[in-house]
Amino acid sequence: MGFARTCSVALVGVEGVVVEVQADLEPGVAAFALVGLPDKSLTESRDRVRAAVVNSGAEWPQKKLTVGLSPASVPKGGSGFDLAVAAAVLGAAERIDPRTIADLVLIGELGLDGRVRPVRGILPAVLAAADAGYRQVVVPEQTAGEASLVPGVSVLGVRSLRQLIAVLTDEPVPDEEPTEEGRPDAMLAGLLVPGAGIGTGLAADPAEGPDLADVAGQHHARRALEIAAAGSHHLLLSGPPGAGKTMLAERLPGILPPLTRQESLEVTAVHSVAGILPPGEPLVRRAPYCAPHHSATMQSLVGGGNGLPRPGAVSLAHRGILFLDEAPEFSGKALDALRQPLESGHVVIARAAGVVRLPAHFLLALAANPCPCGRHTLHGAGCECPPSLVRRYQARLSGPLLDRVDLRVEAEPVTRADLLGQGGRGESTAVVAARVREARDRAAARLADTPWSVNSEIPGHELRTRYHAAPGALVEAERDIERGLLTARGLDRVLRVAWTVADLAGHDRPDHQDVALALEMRTGVTRGVPVGTGARA
Repeated sequence: MGFARTCSVALVGVEGVVVEVQADLEPGVAAFALVGLPDKSLTESRDRVRAAVVNSGAEWPQKKLTVGLSPASVPKGGSGFDLAVAAAVLGAAERIDPRTIADLVLIGELGLDGRVRPVRGILPAVLAAADAGYRQVVVPEQTAGEASLVPGVSVLGVRSLRQLIAVLTDEPVPDEEPTEEGRPDAMLAGLLVPGAGIGTGLAADPAEGPDLADVAGQHHARRALEIAAAGSHHLLLSGPPGAGKTMLAERLPGILPPLTRQESLEVTAVHSVAGILPPGEPLVRRAPYCAPHHSATMQSLVGGGNGLPRPGAVSLAHRGILFLDEAPEFSGKALDALRQPLESGHVVIARAAGVVRLPAHFLLALAANPCPCGRHTLHGAGCECPPSLVRRYQARLSGPLLDRVDLRVEAEPVTRADLLGQGGRGESTAVVAARVREARDRAAARLADTPWSVNSEIPGHELRTRYHAAPGALVEAERDIERGLLTARGLDRVLRVAWTVADLAGHDRPDHQDVALALEMRTGVTRGVPVGTGARA
């Protein structure tokens, strides 16, 4: 009788659970049983592993074979257990020393010819193994760079089962033929899932992406964009078609600062699980940008799918931007489903197969027309929408959702002078991005001893008791609360925006003018604040 064990990782959302893979050989009729709550794709690994072992030059044991996956109560799926199952079987058959694989974590899919194919979710799987105390992992060679992002873990990348057997038995490691340059690598097919990232992309380098200077006019909206980026405040751009709402939103990623190391790991983990991580770029350094079509369902926005839920648009936009163009055209249920992640920074999805908690800390940018035809706010433009239709159209963005949006800006029609360049060229992305970084640095220094890093994360109680505005700065805000123009949540959000405006202006704390601008951008009521394009007009 032979017995061996090794380890692999089961992913539940973007969190991993270390699974012990045990193989037991007993005398009897040759059979292969796989137990431990496997799904269909994992059950099929019996045939893949058998063919891979034989084609790698090893002998398949002609005995009763039982492979158990523990803990048995955790659902397990995918083909990433193949390599661990093969190693456990070879250990039980004494082809390799069982002691050499007892503390190894093996992740990878096996082809019938014995080649090791990459799988999605390598980074969160290795993070889970490191948290559990494991220090040696074996992964497909193509994903070794992704696994190496986890500190304190020794990573071995292999191209085939033959190479793994040679390494574990101290035999000469055979050379596998590399893919010829210019030929497609079929081994990378499992990393990118077609359709998994519809409307999702990683933001390009600011030097290569669209420039904010391309936007004609819109000085008020440009300033709102700068404030949104500096404090990570949610933004609504409303106005007629052609005013530049989508152009502004597409340039928002360029003025965001690069992700921190921890944020990069979080984003990379989500994109790896979703199957949209670009090959050869294991670490995501720029904030992601997700712009789903208005026909998107609630499940595609917040997450869902058969079995355990998969990341939706709110998770794919984690630490980045979720842009909803033509926001009133989205389903009301889909829009209201955003309310919980906007407050908590994560989304909890309950299905019959289990409950998954996915990260969803994103900056929401909305763009909306004033009415179905878009000409309601234009004088003499011939809007034929009846008032009742206009009200119903605008009411598609519910009050509770809008109450969570810090900045509500009207994008005015572009004038001839602005369009032809007679009004002067606006600031470039690089200039605005530098100012945003300075403002973020000021906020980070102020919040150094707290769990928050940007102004939008500060709880309302802390704002009112610990971070005080200048004396008399909140007079207008208090008056708006009495008039019913502001809710309690609205006041907290005005204070957060006022702190961001103060950071952009270099003030130690918000003064009357900073609060007035925050109020104007939330309520739409003109407060006599100069517009300008910089930190302070």
